Parts: sequence; C-alpha cells; structure tokens
Amino acid sequence: MQYEKHKSARKIFLEIDKNPSNYLIIHYSCGSFYDIKDGYTPRITSIAVYDYATAQTDSFSIHKMAEKSHIEINDIEIHYDELEKSMLDEFFEYAKEHKTYFWIHWNMRDMNYGFKAIEHRYSVLGGEPYKIADANKIDLARQLVNCYGVGYAEHPRMEKLLEQNGIKAKDYLNGQEEADAFANREYVKLHMSTLRKVDVFANILNRAINSTLKVNSKWTEIYGVSVQGILNLCKNTWWIQLVWTVISMFLGALVGALIGKLI
Repeated sequence: MQYEKHKSARKIFLEIDKNPSNYLIIHYSCGSFYDIKDGYTPRITSIAVYDYATAQTDSFSIHKMAEKSHIEINDIEIHYDELEKSMLDEFFEYAKEHKTYFWIHWNMRDMNYGFKAIEHRYSVLGGEPYKIADANKIDLARQLVNCYGVGYAEHPRMEKLLEQNGIKAKDYLNGQEEADAFANREYVKLHMSTLRKVDVFANILNRAINSTLKVNSKWTEIYGVSVQGILNLCKNTWWIQLVWTVISMFLGALVGALIGKLI
C-alpha cells in the first residue's frame, strides 16, 4: 500500500533530521559498465563521503594517491592497480572507523554498481574489505519512490529532479559523461563530479525532509487511494488544515449559539 510506503519513508527522513550526526552520504565514480575488457569489473576512480551533520566531505581518489606517490597524471594508467589499492585501503579504514553510521546512497545496490562492487574491486587487488552492514545502508533513490511514488520525476530521475527544483550542479557529470571522462583519463574531472553529487544528494534530502522537494506526483500517487491516505494528505497539507480549523471554529460557534438558545 502506497500510504504505508510513504509513511515509512517519512519516518526515515524525520529520523535523519533528528539525528544528523549518525548519517553519511556516499557516492563513487568508476569506469564504464559497458566498455569493460575481458569481463572485468570497472575500476574505481574516486569516492566521496559527506558528513550530513557538518557538511564536510572526505574523499578518496586515484589522482590524490598518484600525487602522494609522485606519479604524473599521464602515468596513472601504468600504476592503476597500486593506486586503486591504496585508495581503497584508505576508504575501508575510514569505513571501519565509521561502522556505527548509516550510509545514504543513490542506487548503490549490487555488483554492477554499489558497495559490493567496491568490495569486489578491493578483493581483486588483494585487500580484505570491511563490509558495511546492509541494515546501515539507506538508498535515497528508493526512499524517494516510496515517499512520492514512481512518477515523482522522469528518467533520468536525478537530472530531471535537479531541473524541477532549480538546483544548479556545477561539475556534475551524467553517466555517459563520466564514462567519457574515464576513457579520456580525466580523473580530476571525475573526482569533482563525485564531490558535487554527494552535495546534490544532501540538497535533495534536505528538501525531502522539509517537504519542499518539487515532484511531478499527484497526491494519489504520494498518499495512495485510501481513507488513511486521504487523512494523511489532510494532516500534511497546511491549507487544508487551515480550512478545517476555520470550519471547526465556525461549527463550534454555531453549535454553541444553538445550545445557548435551547438553554
């Protein structure tokens, strides 16, 4: 039932708002899913983790590892394995230090793109990944569908949602642009996009929490067609509450006047 899904998503959003220091927002960039040689999983180029309470971002990237190792940008491809391994060493150490936190993400759900893909890459490179508990992962994309229904934005949903809400996202790259940047070895450009996306996710989350996110959904898609859904709509719509308050006051005064006459 859509009402129950909406209620569950709102509960999650309100919990995040109540305890922001318990939440991190994560996103990462990688090579193309479709131009993979020998069936290998895409290499990871950068990871960004945004602290929701402080708005501070920690980042892990190939080009930063190259700088630490005094490797030129043009030589990264030659040393990619060792640089990717070093980057993931740092990320999984960070994950261990934040094991009690909840990780908010956008569709990071499987081996194609997700936590499991990061873990797999680290294993391939000889590392032993720290596995973040599934119970500590919150898919923002899924919760928006739960809260507003599947029609809340056209596909690609993230780009359309930015347009609907007038959110300007400098350095933001869509999927194809990221694939092109990786093919062109533009690692810094990829990293900037990853940083921008966690900031964008935080912006969208803030609006969802405050019920100011602009969506395409009709109220029936958000609350569902049920008595409980209609009641929930009334409860969460300020002008309906105002009208109801005025009507209640009028009826109260009318009943009071009638009772006064009878007495």
